[in-house]
This record gives sequence, structure tokens and C-alpha cells, in this order.
Amino acid sequence: MQRLVMCVLALGVGVTLTARQGGAQGSRVDVPAPDGLRANRTTFSPVMDVLRGTRPEVTDDQLDQLAELPLEAIWGALGDYRVNYVRGFTSTQPGARVAGRALTMRFLPPRPDLVKAIDTLADEGDWDRRYYARAAEEARPGDIVVAELGGSDGHNLFGAMGALGSKLRGVAGVIIDGGSRDLIELQDDMFDGFPVFARFFDVHTTSWLGVEWNAPVRIGEVTVLPGDVVVADDSGALFFPSTLAQSVLDSASARSELEEYERELLRSEMYRFRDVYPLSPELREEYETQRQRR
Repeated sequence: MQRLVMCVLALGVGVTLTARQGGAQGSRVDVPAPDGLRANRTTFSPVMDVLRGTRPEVTDDQLDQLAELPLEAIWGALGDYRVNYVRGFTSTQPGARVAGRALTMRFLPPRPDLVKAIDTLADEGDWDRRYYARAAEEARPGDIVVAELGGSDGHNLFGAMGALGSKLRGVAGVIIDGGSRDLIELQDDMFDGFPVFARFFDVHTTSWLGVEWNAPVRIGEVTVLPGDVVVADDSGALFFPSTLAQSVLDSASARSELEEYERELLRSEMYRFRDVYPLSPELREEYETQRQRR
């Protein structure tokens, strides 16, 4: 009986070891890196490689229209993408609303071997390893820098000099899941129309290293992809695919128009609140009739 048990145990161990070895070998199988991958201007992302070609760029006209709409109206039109809302930022330009295309970057705390690797990549690709400096040289007009930097326990992206470089490049604004220097300077008149949204502001210089450029990042509890539409104001920030831009515009504009009509009815003091918000069937029919006449 003991011999039988020992044989069974030995067989089981052999099967387990074989499975583990096979699994380990299988997990190491990977596709070769494309030629010149390390020197690419944009970080290679398998996810974005799959999505490439399915994300048309939002137009400047659409961004201008989105910037005029309340964040609440846009949020209400996002459907399943309502979860892509982040709050808890402090803005250098209170009251400012900005819309643009996400230029994403991700940072990690430094360590000697990582510093060496980043320096090597920067030399090969001929870019500045300070990602805020890259933005000042490579960003496109209408971009919004979106930086993953450790949240409230993280580190600073830049200060006023880096912000000025980005502004002069045409960047519309900056969202940092982390911090920034030079709050007082960033509130100066020369930064009008260029809001920086950050978790905190303090005096430290930046030391974290940019490790991914224009690749998926995490901001708060949401995922932001390169090229996402970004709309932000004092209430927070929304991120959603460019494919939704026109449908969001149509729905949010219609909602804003309806709410303005409801405000007019309330200001007239001719109707009960319950009949105006939401519109009663009779007032809704009257509203739709007026819309059709325009």
C-alpha cells in the first residue's frame, strides 16, 4: 500500500513540475521588437497598436464647442464613459474651462539603473528625458498634457518655466495626477487661458522619471488613452474617446438648450417648479413645437 501511495505522489509531483515548466516556458514567448522600437518618438503600447485606426482625431471646431458646454452636460451625454470623471484638482486659473486632446505621460520614482536606462533611450531617440521639456518641443497645438505622477503622494511635473514652454508650443492646459511648483507664477497674467490642474503645489523640483510617452495612463481611478478628448474645469476632468465627440456635442447641446428653456420658465414665475423641472408633458410638447419652428 505504501509503495502505491509513493508512486502516486511521485507521479503527481512529476505532472506538476512538467506543467510548471511548460507554463514558464510559454510565458516567456514574445514577439520580436520592431526595428528601431527603442528610439521611437512615442512609447510602444500593444493596446494602442490594437486601437490604432479606430480613433479619428477630434477636430478643433468640436473642441471649441465642447469648451463652451458645462461639464455636467457633457458628463450626462457620456453613457458608459461617465466613469471617466476625476475630481480633486486645484486649478491655477479658477473659472477656466479647457478642452483638448490628451498628450499622456507616466512617471516613476528614480533609481540608478532606471536613470541609466532612460538616459540611454533619450540619447538614442534624441529627446529630452525631462518629459515636460519634451512637451515644450513636441506637443501640438490643442494638446492637453495629462501626467500620471503618483497622485497626492506623488511628485511634481514642472514649474513656471516648463509651463511657459508648453504654453508657447500651443498646449491648451495641463492635468497632473501629482504636483507642480510655482503656483503664484502660474497665476500670473502671462498664463491666462492656460490652466494647470494639479493635486497639490509645493516647492520641490521634479525628480521622477518619465517612462512612457503617449501611452495609456491612470489618472485617479480612471484610464486615459492618448488622443482622448479632455474637458476640464473647477469641477474636475472628463476623458472620453474621440469617436464620441460629435454625439456628445449633439446630446449635451440639446440638454443645455433644454435647461435654458426651463430657467426661462422659472424666471417668469408663471409655473410651478414641479411642472418645469422636469417639464410636464404639456410644457414638453410646447418646447418641442418651438424647436421645430426654428
